[in-house]
Amino acid sequence: MRRLFVGLIAMFGYLVGTAVSAQTQSNALTGTLKKARDAGAVTIGYREASFPFSYLDARREPIGYSIDLCRLIVDAMSDELGRELQLKWVPVTSASRFDALTKGEIDLECGSTTQNRERQAIASFSPVIFVAGTKLMVRKDAGIRSFRDLNGKTVVVTAGTTNEKAMNDLQARFKTGATLVTTPDHDQSFAQFMAGKADAYAGDDILLYGMIARANAEDKVMVVGDFLSYDPYGIMFRRDDPAMAALVDKMFRTIAESRELEHSYNRWFMHKLPGGERLRLPMSAQLESIFGTLSAKPD
Repeated sequence: MRRLFVGLIAMFGYLVGTAVSAQTQSNALTGTLKKARDAGAVTIGYREASFPFSYLDARREPIGYSIDLCRLIVDAMSDELGRELQLKWVPVTSASRFDALTKGEIDLECGSTTQNRERQAIASFSPVIFVAGTKLMVRKDAGIRSFRDLNGKTVVVTAGTTNEKAMNDLQARFKTGATLVTTPDHDQSFAQFMAGKADAYAGDDILLYGMIARANAEDKVMVVGDFLSYDPYGIMFRRDDPAMAALVDKMFRTIAESRELEHSYNRWFMHKLPGGERLRLPMSAQLESIFGTLSAKPD
């Protein structure tokens, strides 16, 4: 009886200690990790037409390079919290993504978002996952080969993007004489251009190449000109959340060291994609250097 009593006391102490430990851990959590633990889920903001970073497959489900990386972040969050987190999906646009994040409507923004100093005042970002820049998509017979040929032309851009800012800055500096029109998202910009309502579409070069590949339009349109902006992409999450920032940084360093980050890149930019497209875009020397730095162990 005495042994049974001692055993019960020990078990009770263990259970109380475990409960106290769990409660202490829960109380210690803040920011995105606490929100995810309380909800049992992570809400991902995705883009419907940022191929091949974040877009909808034939079943209308989000897929892409950025989506894969966000799934890995959620896996790391699940490991940190000791419970499996569910995924909730919310579509966002170039214009709505920042408000959706700061208002808590999404926890991660997984698309083709450029991180720059202005945006870092609004949100935090993962390490760089891709480097793009603004270029022009034009019809092959349009006679447009650079921004200097845009006088009297109409250029469509997606609202809320760095491309829109780059074209406005270009107009202010060089007086290009172009008329800028905007649409809410990339697929609408591309549709307007393809319908002949714009002479050029200014967008991130990789997104333009992706749209051409998906539309099988290589014989009709092309991407021209110098880079008009520098656009390093990152996964976006809320600011002032050091625990989340540390988790994201650690996760990226881990997958860079294991070369899973490189394999993910190759899956979406070198190999045949779910819809049959193939971009055949080798990693740039700049991005290779960024990934190499991530995988380097500190001295």
